[in-house]
Amino acid sequence: MPEPGEGEVVVKVMFLSVDPYMRGRMSEAKSYAAPVEIGGVMTGGGVGQVVASRHPKYSEGDIVEGMTGWQEYACLNGRGVRKIDPALAPVSTALGVLGMPGLTAYFGLFDVCAAKAGETVVVSGAAGAVGSLVGQMAKMHGCRTVGIAGGDDKIAWITGELGFDAGFNYKTSGNYRESLKAQCPDGVDCYFDNVGGPISDAVLMQINLRGRIAICGQISQYNLEKPEMGPRLLGQLIVKRARMEGFLVLDYAERFREALTQMAQWLREGKLKYREQVEEGLENTPRAFLNMMRGGNTGKQLVRVSRD
Repeated sequence: MPEPGEGEVVVKVMFLSVDPYMRGRMSEAKSYAAPVEIGGVMTGGGVGQVVASRHPKYSEGDIVEGMTGWQEYACLNGRGVRKIDPALAPVSTALGVLGMPGLTAYFGLFDVCAAKAGETVVVSGAAGAVGSLVGQMAKMHGCRTVGIAGGDDKIAWITGELGFDAGFNYKTSGNYRESLKAQCPDGVDCYFDNVGGPISDAVLMQINLRGRIAICGQISQYNLEKPEMGPRLLGQLIVKRARMEGFLVLDYAERFREALTQMAQWLREGKLKYREQVEEGLENTPRAFLNMMRGGNTGKQLVRVSRD
């Protein structure tokens, strides 16, 4: 068991998050963050209870969220740790709708895409933790929302319970571009990209004048052993005077409180819905991660480490 030093807390982990960005931490390729060292603790966010504290802001019994890593107990220095109010919502939501995925959806849609009422917003990975929230926020903002996901059950969920205007199953679509034309007769104004690859190629061919594309993830590319050959369509950005921008949610850290306050309000009012898929046991975290990478989850994929 770790012992906290001055300014540190020991957290007993309750829930772990598994997310696509973790794939990049398992690679030596140069990126925005260093890879996890062989023999190190796999990085990742978690929610847990403070069981020992030598930090002035945190007391034993507090529920907190932070980068605990894939372990049962984590010793944290207090930076990047926030208290969670269990009365507001289930504590697991601090890793989903009221956590990093929710923040990513909020800033990606409203700042990077700068979506406007009346525009058509297309979301890939639309049944995932981020995409499902993007679509709902776009609808609340007065946009026409179209989701792309890998399953008829997922399309039924986003167009039924979540209120997307339309969507299609890319696994059964014979032609992505024709499917998009059918769902987006007036073209695409904003594209929230979680997957990359041929799906994004098809969307780019439908982008409207002054369209905006937010590159959140490229999950279809993360496991490729060789670069995927495909059409080079960046000329579309010239023709349509469109903008494509990659972003990290940490770019907006100073505004996290603003976004979380708004999303908590939407959650209380029943305007924002979410789904969690929970794997039981720390030892099954790799299985949960692989399931998420293969698109086996609907909503947020979590691991329950402790029921205490």
